[in-house]
Amino acid sequence: MAMAEPTTATLDQLLAAKEIVICCGSGGVGKTTTAATLGAMAAAHLGGRVLVITVDPARRLANALGLAEGFGNVETRVPHELFAESGVEARGELWAAMLDTKQSWDDLVRTHAPDAATRDAILANPLYVNITSRFVHSHDYVAMERLYDIHRSGRYDLIVVDTPPTRNAIDFLEAPARMADFFSSRLLRMLTVPARSRLVTMASRPFYTVADRVLGSQFLEDIAEFFLLFQTMYAGFVERSEAVSRTLADKRTTFVVVSTLEPAPVREAEFFVRALADRDFGLGAVVLNKVLPDWFRAPGTTSVAQRLSSQSTALAEQLPPSLGDPSQVARVLGEVGESFLNFQIVARREAEERSDLARHAEVVASVPYADRDVTDLAGLLALGEHLWRER
Repeated sequence: MAMAEPTTATLDQLLAAKEIVICCGSGGVGKTTTAATLGAMAAAHLGGRVLVITVDPARRLANALGLAEGFGNVETRVPHELFAESGVEARGELWAAMLDTKQSWDDLVRTHAPDAATRDAILANPLYVNITSRFVHSHDYVAMERLYDIHRSGRYDLIVVDTPPTRNAIDFLEAPARMADFFSSRLLRMLTVPARSRLVTMASRPFYTVADRVLGSQFLEDIAEFFLLFQTMYAGFVERSEAVSRTLADKRTTFVVVSTLEPAPVREAEFFVRALADRDFGLGAVVLNKVLPDWFRAPGTTSVAQRLSSQSTALAEQLPPSLGDPSQVARVLGEVGESFLNFQIVARREAEERSDLARHAEVVASVPYADRDVTDLAGLLALGEHLWRER
């Protein structure tokens, strides 16, 4: 009988137990920074080879990891010296990569094409570059393929994935199945009829009449030829789609939902939490950024703030005259007390929202408002120290 897994209580324990960590969240909540932080902390403290890969077109990750030259489809190692300059002796290696859609599609074709002639025909097709860059969910699908390939290679002990904003991340998760469905769809069968046969049924004649008028017969034939070539890879697509789905549902894969506690991002986070549950994917952690400090809810602070607000005149008269006009001092004290009470209301509301999200995840970690943006490895590691052992 298999032993029950221990309850995960901290982010470091969560990452130590997993091989793939997928960070999801709406735009502007610190998702990219969180992904980079988790990767940097894992490399520094857990050891092994850690890869942070982003499928978000933004290149902020390069700056945060100190890769001034940038990075792309090929994994690039973050210089070990950067850890030392940040005062940390890293136990492992940190690598980074950003999805290059065109290069990944080329690799995908080389992997799935049944023979060299088909491979060369697809890569040389005039529609190939345009379709693979503009095709709906192309970016999402090839991102899942890339993740699967890297994980299967066994080169890394941990892969941390920074995804597009939340609802796009759902497309990211569903892209393999959606692509397989497309290759068996009625639309694709209709598109490929001209290349298969000159016989057009009465049912499909209206479609071709409109398509020929809008697109032109040559363009329609080019599309048909392209997708006929692509259909030769159907079995490979379906097989990989199933393998990717198994990888996402595997116990060694976990998801981290990143959010702030503002209304819109919270709704997005709740949406994604439900989506993960519907798909039986593991939600390992919720990371909440820009949270008000706990001391707003500390015992005794309310009475102090209330006294500042209601007794500001009396308090001002007891202070040294060197502070200035007592009436102005009283006004400042009153505003400080009133402002604190307002922030306290927000802090309590945030605590309630955090408790609601905590019901769904193994770990909930909070990051307070920072004085400055995280722009380098030292900043990532400082942020990570705050997150790492929070319970």
